[in-house]
Amino acid sequence: MPDAVLDDISHRRFNPLRGSWVLVSPHRTKRPWQGQKEEPSKNVLPAYDEKCYLCPGNKRAQGDANPDYDRTFVFVNDYSAVREQQADYEPPEQNGTLASRLLRAESTTGKCYVITFSPKHNLTLADMPASDILPVIETWTKLYTTHIDPHSPLVHVCKPTHLPPSAHQNGDLVDHAQQQYRYMQIFENKGSAMGCSNPHPHGQIWTTTSLPEEPEIELRHLSQYRREQGGAHMLEDYAKLESDKGERTVYENDSFWAGCPWWGTWPFEIMVVPRAHKRALVDLSRKEREDLAEMIAEITRRYDNLFETSFPYSMGIHQAPLSGTDDEIESSHLHLHFYPPLLRSATVRKFLVGYEMMAEPQRDITPEQAAKRLRACGGPLYRKKLSCP
Repeated sequence: MPDAVLDDISHRRFNPLRGSWVLVSPHRTKRPWQGQKEEPSKNVLPAYDEKCYLCPGNKRAQGDANPDYDRTFVFVNDYSAVREQQADYEPPEQNGTLASRLLRAESTTGKCYVITFSPKHNLTLADMPASDILPVIETWTKLYTTHIDPHSPLVHVCKPTHLPPSAHQNGDLVDHAQQQYRYMQIFENKGSAMGCSNPHPHGQIWTTTSLPEEPEIELRHLSQYRREQGGAHMLEDYAKLESDKGERTVYENDSFWAGCPWWGTWPFEIMVVPRAHKRALVDLSRKEREDLAEMIAEITRRYDNLFETSFPYSMGIHQAPLSGTDDEIESSHLHLHFYPPLLRSATVRKFLVGYEMMAEPQRDITPEQAAKRLRACGGPLYRKKLSCP
């Protein structure tokens, strides 16, 4: 265990993945709460909703009809945040002016996809066994591989059928991009508390010509660590350290460690890290993909069991850029972030406001306390126990 005194005093913890700090205030969990409360979610959805634009056979906003899919389904977002085609933009020539230093902008293009995890409207990943989550991981992997730069070292580990196509690859899955993208961000927003507008189980994939800020910050520190530690990989070292210590571990299997990171900001934040260095999804073997599916099932089920509610979160995958230097590709380490907002119960949320917005992130419950509670939440999903006679 870390020094016991850290359970009672305010202190700061360093995040080597971002080069930033988080303030930890464990004594604040004892204060009374009179702020906003969230209503517990009630899972009373039908397996099929004729009004849902993600259910099989239904029409979407632009009039396209979904196929009668039985596993996953991917389509280009009808309201994409970035587009493949738009007006050109060239910053004006203003070298040496205040405007050139302070008013900067650059064009970013890309393509956004939506992926449904299941044809059943009333499921979440927490309801799905690992065998049903595996097709989701395989779809993520196929979509990633169809966008890899043909000159990337990752091409050498892709299956031939998954290499970037010259025209079309699996036409029902993805059209070939009109340009080479720099990065692909895979993520899921679960629950209305995280801004999700449709309860049908789904996630998103955004590809952009730019490298987004969060993965860029992480990649910079991963590369620095590798350079300074003689080729060692930060997250490979971290997974071993945490697995050996155990106090922040939530679940682990042969291929992955998952736990509440030492530097986590959100009360029940979890990070999933491969034990061995894996640059991207394409580096995973069949067994490792199965282990990742098991890991996602375990985490999401424990989240729901914690407060016996459909636990909201944002989950994202960080991995090697689609296009990058050899150092960027080799320094990357595949990992997943789960950022859930709930703090004390199904009705009390954590807000990043005030000090967090103006100074630095702050948390109350320690990662060690959070991990201990999540470890105890294994077993069957609480909803299944409630439905038993």
